[in-house]
Amino acid sequence: MYKIKIFSSIQEISSNAWNSLITHPNASPFIRHEYLLAMEESGSVSPSTGWTPCHFTLWDDADQQLLGAMPFYLKSHSYGEYVFDWAWANAYKEHALHYYPKLLSAIPFTPVGGSRILGTDPVAKSHLLEAIIDFAKGKEISSVHILFPPLEDEKTFTELGFLRRESIQFHWQNQSLNRPGEFLHDFEEFLYTLNKKRRNNIIRERQSVIAAGVSFRHIPGAEMTEADWDFFYDCYAANYFNHGNAPYLNREFFSRIAASMPEYIHLIFANFEGKPIASSMIFRNRDANSQERAYGRYWGAIQGIKNLHFETAYYQSIEFCIREKIAVFEGGAQGEHKIHRGLVPVNLYSMHYLVDERFYDAVQQFLKREGMSMYRYIDELSDHHPIKQSS
Repeated sequence: MYKIKIFSSIQEISSNAWNSLITHPNASPFIRHEYLLAMEESGSVSPSTGWTPCHFTLWDDADQQLLGAMPFYLKSHSYGEYVFDWAWANAYKEHALHYYPKLLSAIPFTPVGGSRILGTDPVAKSHLLEAIIDFAKGKEISSVHILFPPLEDEKTFTELGFLRRESIQFHWQNQSLNRPGEFLHDFEEFLYTLNKKRRNNIIRERQSVIAAGVSFRHIPGAEMTEADWDFFYDCYAANYFNHGNAPYLNREFFSRIAASMPEYIHLIFANFEGKPIASSMIFRNRDANSQERAYGRYWGAIQGIKNLHFETAYYQSIEFCIREKIAVFEGGAQGEHKIHRGLVPVNLYSMHYLVDERFYDAVQQFLKREGMSMYRYIDELSDHHPIKQSS
């Protein structure tokens, strides 16, 4: 017999019990207990920021064993999600209905794919999702949203009436053209997987950064000092302020992940005239065995130099992945410019359940049209594919 428990803080759940449910090879480090706890304990995720933790868990009632879990948040807005539903919220408002709060299962402020339903028992997963839908209906919550789950869970969602929404990201693949199934030897070999136009463009961009006198320092998370973290946060915050926004994450969040999961973190600093001027962060999926993934996060700079962004956030990261034999580098959401740097478009998806049948039907028709447009867009991007055909 199953029992559902809902927790208002992930701190109330054992970290060992939670992490033991993470079995998918592409689960990502962001689903780990340590990461989600740092979000909450730092206050970056809280009712005051519009993210109220509401984590659903499923237990074996006989032996009190945790069988399944999903990170969930009651959202009072749609910021920090990277799947845009503002039009849906406006439609509710126009009909004098409340769209917020909504239930969201996602990694806050982090557009990466990976496990959302933790656990291995498919029956338990379905039971957990059914309980979440019942909760939404009982509490008069408008909708339930699952962002960027793995493809193999799609059937579980669709059988319960969730609607699929298409999305796109840009990922770099560590694959040799001449040695199928093997990783690249070095950045030079990577360059020669690209067509001539893309290859020459990257060479010019890298040379301009070198000519400007910029050098780079790579620092494993465990070796970061407080001064390093302070500078990194200055860069992170500057990137948001430069775009007219306040940063989502506070300095304490980074202190907490530095202490609780340093082995998953790698920092890249750009130096100019003996001082750091830019930085970017990489997270590593240390639990993925031979198909490890890296995730580019939080680029920022306090001084502008032409092409510094591309070098710090992409080329240095790709070189790092080649050295470390990391299979995939995820460059994050949006940004067609990434395809010019050797990243390729990848189709991701999200799942959505709207309680009100009238809006459910309307959104279903919208998603069909939007999905067709998204597939056409992906086809158009294939005309600009940076990778050469294998000889």
